[in-house]
Amino acid sequence: MTASPMPDPRHHNRLAWDRRAELGETFTRPIREDELRPENLCIDPWAATEGVAGKQLLCLAAGGGRQGPLYAAAGAIVTVVDISDRQLDLDRRIAAERGLSIRTLCASMDDLSALPAVSFDIVIHPVSTCYLPQVAPVYRQVAAVTRPDGLYVSQHKQPASLQAEVKPSKRGYEITETADHPGPLPAVSHSRHREPGTLEFLHTWEQLIGGLCRAGFVIEDLTEPRHGDRAAKPGEFGHRSRFLPPYVRIKARRLHTTQAAADSPMIIQP
Repeated sequence: MTASPMPDPRHHNRLAWDRRAELGETFTRPIREDELRPENLCIDPWAATEGVAGKQLLCLAAGGGRQGPLYAAAGAIVTVVDISDRQLDLDRRIAAERGLSIRTLCASMDDLSALPAVSFDIVIHPVSTCYLPQVAPVYRQVAAVTRPDGLYVSQHKQPASLQAEVKPSKRGYEITETADHPGPLPAVSHSRHREPGTLEFLHTWEQLIGGLCRAGFVIEDLTEPRHGDRAAKPGEFGHRSRFLPPYVRIKARRLHTTQAAADSPMIIQP
């Protein structure tokens, strides 16, 4: 029996996120008005240290009416790119209601050809690389639109978290997927670690970290956001997160082109 061809992940996930936005699912709920008050603005600490006011800032794969308005309210010149036009509608709505200036572009994160090259000082990239089979093309596109010495803050799903079962067995959260799992991961339901209805792909640490370096970035810091909750029950998001941190945040700096070329590893064929 011939295996069914894999659906195009971009088309599938565009429809999935359009649907999630229509239903008001997680990550599709716009920022509240009180969160946009100057005293309440809570932007990424690395970006805050860099300073965002007056900077050209790209919110990549970050539609949903939260990231873009937040950074625009902080004074950045914001462009939001997302594959879901319904998600971008939320950014446009909040911008109109709050008098914020935000440019939106409906595009996949691995094709930023519609953006000017070497034009952004800061790129903020929430969890989303899991929705594409390969992360390297995304990094190359980010490198192409980021200015030398520009800041790239990205967040990803940890490989082990995607390899493990959503619910615990008697032995805990068992690793059931191989590190080289081909194609989309098996579908799940009722999980805050995954987004039901989407196609998600596993990326190894070599692809996440090594790929970033090979694309012309140097890593300056790395954190694992804490979501563990000692009061959570087995199977709940907070309980599982105590054993398997779900995300990793990476602070990277765009090298100058000549420096990136000099630092690229030589590939020796066997």
